[in-house]
This record gives sequence, C-alpha cells and structure tokens, in this order.
Amino acid sequence: MTAADPLLAELSLRAAARAHPAAPDCSCGAATLADRADAAVVRHGDAVAKAHAPGTDAAALAERLAVAAGLPDALLPPLASTPAELHGRLVTFWPYGAPVDPLDPDAAPWEAAGGLLARLHRTPVPAGLPPMRGPGKAALAVARLAAAGSRPAVAAVLGAWRTLPAWARAEAPMPARGAALCHGDLHLGQLVRHPAPDGPWRLIDVDDLGVGVPAWDLARPAAWFACGLLPPDEWTRFLDAYRGGGGPAVPASGDPWPALDVPARALTVQTAARAVVKSAAAGRPLDEVELCLVDACARMGSVPPQRAADPAT
Repeated sequence: MTAADPLLAELSLRAAARAHPAAPDCSCGAATLADRADAAVVRHGDAVAKAHAPGTDAAALAERLAVAAGLPDALLPPLASTPAELHGRLVTFWPYGAPVDPLDPDAAPWEAAGGLLARLHRTPVPAGLPPMRGPGKAALAVARLAAAGSRPAVAAVLGAWRTLPAWARAEAPMPARGAALCHGDLHLGQLVRHPAPDGPWRLIDVDDLGVGVPAWDLARPAAWFACGLLPPDEWTRFLDAYRGGGGPAVPASGDPWPALDVPARALTVQTAARAVVKSAAAGRPLDEVELCLVDACARMGSVPPQRAADPAT
C-alpha cells in the first residue's frame, strides 16, 4: 500500500480505529487482504474494513448487515450496523477471521460449509430482504464474453447458457416456491474461523445475501463435482453435512441432482465465462481446468437440464 492508494490508506486508518478505539495511532500495521474493482479489504489487528463495489445499494447492504448481525451462529456479525461512506464507496467493518488454508486442501471444512448453509436456509426470511444476487452475477459474466471475441469456447459457453430457464439467467424472477435465505456466492473462501485462529467456522461476505433458490448455494461444489474438479468423497462430506443439518435445498435422501442441475449448470457457465474472458485478455490458451469447464458447457448444450428445482417455465 502506497500514498497512491488513498482508499486503502483510509481503510487502514478506519480499521485501526475499530481495532484500537482508545489508541488509533498504534504501530501494529495493516495488511491489504483484497484490492479489486469490486472490493477493497484491509485488516488491522482484529478488525477488517471493506470497501464495497461502486454503486452498491446502501439500503440493501444495510438489510444484509442486519441479517448478519442477527445470525451470529451462521454468519460473521459486523462490527457496525450501518455502512460508512469513503471515497464514494460504502464501507463495512468486521472482526477478523482466519480463512481456509489454500495450501492444505485435505483440511477444507466441507462439513462446516454444509452445516452452516443448512442453518442459513432454515432461517425464516426477514421481511424486505432483497433477492439473492447469484443469477445476476452469472448473467454479468456471460455478458462480458463479448470481450473474448469469436473463440470456439465462447460458442460452447453461450450454448449452455441458452439451455437454462429464464430465472437462472436473471431474465425472470426466481421461483417463489421453496424460496429461502441464501448466501448467494458460496465457496471455501467465504468461510473463516472466528475468533482466529481456531474458533468456529462462520460464513462471510453478505454482498449477495438474499431471498432465492437455496440450491444455488450448493451449486458451485456441485458443479466442481460434476466437472471432475471436486473429489467424490469431498462432495459427499459436504452434501451429507447439509442434509444432516436439515437443509431444504435437496431431498433428505436419494438423488439430489434434479434439484441441483439448473444451478450447477449456471455456476459452470459463469465460471467458464470468466475463464474465457481472462484467457482472452491475457492472450493465452485455456489451461486444463478452464478447458474442463468449457467442455462441460459443450456437453450441456445437447442435454436439457433437469427442472425439479424450477417450477417456473
């Protein structure tokens, strides 16, 4: 972080004030955890300050913060109930939690992820909460494919996208039947231990939290499993923990795939679209994992999705 980063510098000061309210000028230093166009995150001691994406709706974010504050057994609770404003961005404050160790995949907390999702999905949906933002993010990833030109991979991804129902493409409202409180962007990077380093696991990042189809929250690991990127035993650990927690997105026993197929396809398309755009921007061919995702999209284009999770046409 340098003087050329005024947002990060100010976030550091705000995080320090939260970590040490009596002595905000402490010398324990800060660390930048993320610096992207859609999020800037700075840690100072036990406090974290996050600048959300430009254009974030303040009222919707406040609703999501209130949900997190009210569900401390599932979501990491914020340090402040309302967002602040800084350099034209909304800023929220959080306690620091220890993330999943990317260098130790065998210790990935799949059981915790499944149990936390089940707990979240069983929670009554608060009145006035906005829709979960997952389908909208998938649609945005596909829209950005225009920057990748006419690569063959683009046609495969678009072909798979066209097989999805309108709600999964964010072209129609999500089905109301079976709607639940959803995280909206579940992956292992959204789990932390709080208090660090070995407290209970909690879900973080409320930007996409809202009302929606609960199967969407299982869709990324389901897509990885279907593409051969997640080993069967890890998928089973996650699914069994979700079912064991009474999660409503899938039947308590039997084949879960009719409920998961549409969301898993949507997440596969979203991830493949991002990969194609990224590889085109870098002027390089798709790597092995990216090819796997595009190949899955090519297969989807000729096989209609199962629709048990989609009562709408």
